Amino acid sequence: MSALTPIQAVRSLVAYGLRTELIEKDDAVFTANMLFDVLGIEPDSEFTPFGGEDLPLEDILAALLDDAVARGHIEDGIASRDLFDTKLMGCLTPRPSEVVRTFKALYQESPKQATDYFYKVSRDSDYIRTYRIKKDRKWVTKTRYGELDITINLSKPEKDPRAIAAALTKKQNAYPRCLLCPENVGYAGRLDHPARQTIRLIPLTLDGEDWFMQYSPYVYYNEHCIVLSGEHIPMKIDIHTFKRLLEFVTLFPHYTVGSNADLPIVGGSILTHEHFQGGNYTFAMAKAKIRESIAFDGFEDIKAGIVDWPMSVIRLDGKDPERIAALAGKILDVWRGYSDSSCGIFAETEGTPHNTITPIARMNGSDFELDLVLRNNLTTEEHPLGVFHPHAELHHIKKENIGLIEVMGLAVLPARLLQEMEALRKAVLEGKEIAEIESLASHAAWVSEILEKYPEFAPENVKNTPEADKALEKIIEDEIGFVFAKVLEHCGVYKETEEGKAGFDKFIVTVNAQ
Repeated sequence: MSALTPIQAVRSLVAYGLRTELIEKDDAVFTANMLFDVLGIEPDSEFTPFGGEDLPLEDILAALLDDAVARGHIEDGIASRDLFDTKLMGCLTPRPSEVVRTFKALYQESPKQATDYFYKVSRDSDYIRTYRIKKDRKWVTKTRYGELDITINLSKPEKDPRAIAAALTKKQNAYPRCLLCPENVGYAGRLDHPARQTIRLIPLTLDGEDWFMQYSPYVYYNEHCIVLSGEHIPMKIDIHTFKRLLEFVTLFPHYTVGSNADLPIVGGSILTHEHFQGGNYTFAMAKAKIRESIAFDGFEDIKAGIVDWPMSVIRLDGKDPERIAALAGKILDVWRGYSDSSCGIFAETEGTPHNTITPIARMNGSDFELDLVLRNNLTTEEHPLGVFHPHAELHHIKKENIGLIEVMGLAVLPARLLQEMEALRKAVLEGKEIAEIESLASHAAWVSEILEKYPEFAPENVKNTPEADKALEKIIEDEIGFVFAKVLEHCGVYKETEEGKAGFDKFIVTVNAQ
């Protein structure tokens, strides 16, 4: 139980709202009274909302949650506590119309000023729980493809690829229909659906349609935003996708934006609602150079090339977004129906389509730039989760779908890895046999490879010292990064072999023949 009383905590929460400019001085009494109503308590006659302690938001909310649980006002448990503290923060969060109005006014000054404001509101309102996000483990691994970003996710549960695919056929009868529907704004939530009193959306028009921008509550990278359709319609990659992405970077030239593919296994975690993801971040893939320049007949004004990247990427650069979208549409149309048995690529089996594209748009100086990542979700008995998906020998590190974020070079790894890596490090330093430890056995073959590279950590040589522990921690981090590079290689439809390069060239010839 916190040392703060509920009354003191309310006063401190009002002070936090004033300090972060979520509320103004004239809102203080109103906000405090709303909080008392949500808490189900009454202050004494001498109460004033001013003079609260300057405390971290996490501590203030913890005090109010602990008190609510102790009084039986709410049930204990993460889900119940998250629903309740979101309701509390909803009392401080500016109304949607106020956020939109301020955003539009700032946009007239510059798009960046507008997004800076919107991102700040999303963090200060606790929609983005920054005190949880900072617990995520992050590092960078230098690979032959550049510096890959590695994160161990501690704020979002791992999803099974088959469960994601099953969601496509699930009957939609709940309100809101999904986590991305605009009607989430202000929704109180339930145990199987997060509260959304603090979420705010910015309305956009993309390709003549109503879209919205919000921020991701998980923030895998700087200003990680979600751009969502105003309609609850399934993901679909077509020429309109390319137009919308390019129009978005016209509106926000400091942002990158991309779309997950529209098929299971090679898509993202939500395929039931059309959406993109973007943000103010330069990914490793954007830094990758062109491995081979190519040309497309009739599109001589578009500079094109195959990117030096583990996945199969065509990069288009030009001044005219309409022309880039038109060429991208042509490439997609050809790819949808393209098969090459020599590379294990089949457009469909028994009527089920397999080919699609993960597109990413950005500004490159004054040019529009669009990366088209060729994807295929074929499964076989040997690879039931996907031929162009991390193979079984890599599942000890990464088993989930490889979606947009991973495609760009940022690994989002499951939380289980943090504890497993600590236990693995301890076992190696103690000279134990990894294969004999049930919880770590899946890593045994990988650890054997690491010990061959670093014989000083073999059982007969290892010294259990703080210095050795620190060195081994860095080695394991790097080796995880190298596994992620292999993950991306597995997902590439054209491998970095002579056969793969010839296959990629043959596809380009086919596009030009259409």
